[in-house]
Amino acid sequence: MKKICVVIGSRANYSSIRSVLKSISLDSNLQLQLIVGASALLSRYGSVIDLIRKDGFNIDGKVNMLIEGESPTTMAQSTGVGLLNIPPLFEDLEPDIVLTVGDRFETMATAISAAYMNIPLAHTMGGEVSGTIDESIRHAITKFAHIHFPSSKQAYDRIVRMGEEKENVHLVGCPRIDIVKDILTEAEPYTKISNRIFDQGVGEKIDIDSEFILVSQHPVTTEYGHGKEQILNTLNAVKKIGFPAIVLWPNADAGSEDLAKGIRTWRERGDSAKIHFFKNLPMEIYIQLMKRTLCLVGNSSSGIREGAFIGTPAVNIGTRQAGRERGENVLDIDYSENNIIKAIKSQIDHGPFQSKKIYGDGFSGEKIAKILSSKKVSIQKRITY
Repeated sequence: MKKICVVIGSRANYSSIRSVLKSISLDSNLQLQLIVGASALLSRYGSVIDLIRKDGFNIDGKVNMLIEGESPTTMAQSTGVGLLNIPPLFEDLEPDIVLTVGDRFETMATAISAAYMNIPLAHTMGGEVSGTIDESIRHAITKFAHIHFPSSKQAYDRIVRMGEEKENVHLVGCPRIDIVKDILTEAEPYTKISNRIFDQGVGEKIDIDSEFILVSQHPVTTEYGHGKEQILNTLNAVKKIGFPAIVLWPNADAGSEDLAKGIRTWRERGDSAKIHFFKNLPMEIYIQLMKRTLCLVGNSSSGIREGAFIGTPAVNIGTRQAGRERGENVLDIDYSENNIIKAIKSQIDHGPFQSKKIYGDGFSGEKIAKILSSKKVSIQKRITY
């Protein structure tokens, strides 16, 4: 039986790999090993580890690697702490393949650890273009990885152009779309959701059977120090639009505290009427809110990935997703409060968009598990041109 070890370090990591974990668990030729670390362990980021356990997955190891501060310095230090603490777990678990997700600092620590320990590395979501340090990390991990699972045709082509062997590059789509497909097929009534979700978070309860805006905005690491101003512009714009809003807490990247200060400042001014703030939302609820919302506002990749599949009108603010392949549902805008207002109004006036399968058809997890089950991997990489 082939042992597949997956390292999860954030809520984004988990939602991006959950369907793969399920498919690996169901494959008789594979044994799932799960390591959870970084912000996924912390309550202020929603205790993602509790969601993982609730979904029925066993956790084989935990790695505390997040240095307080959420600055560029602590982000680099956290990567180093991961490099110290992940290898002993790999040594104990002896995986046949390590599977890593995306482009975060914990992903880099995972990739380097596996590479130096001669453990074949599989990587999801490589080859994509975006803003911030994420793109550099993503492409670096591509050069460490032995098996590639890109989410789109453009990403597939980039990985091949980077010199990776075609036989090791598998266009499977984005595993997050698997969750979207399942949720929209088996979604429970919205009235049941509204009765329970507002027991968590802070702020006024929102009637999600009525019109509302969804906000998900994260720090831009290459614009460190500007996060407070950026989130205040967004929140001010949303308030002036006049609809109730659900706002998600930013992730743990460098600059997170700037955004958090902006949110707290905004709330202390008494501007949070008709708004509810959440640290974290289960994917099942978040996707249904995306389906239901008038507009998703911020800079989360969910507006681009899941949003294309759902048809969610999305206003993408700033540079965090610059260059990422997107559908007609996304309207790109700068950080100007007035421009954000205009963009939101335009998207609300348009309404839902037609579904586009840019990032897969909803069966990525099954495809990845099947490939991992049958794939023979050489630890020695070769560049082909």
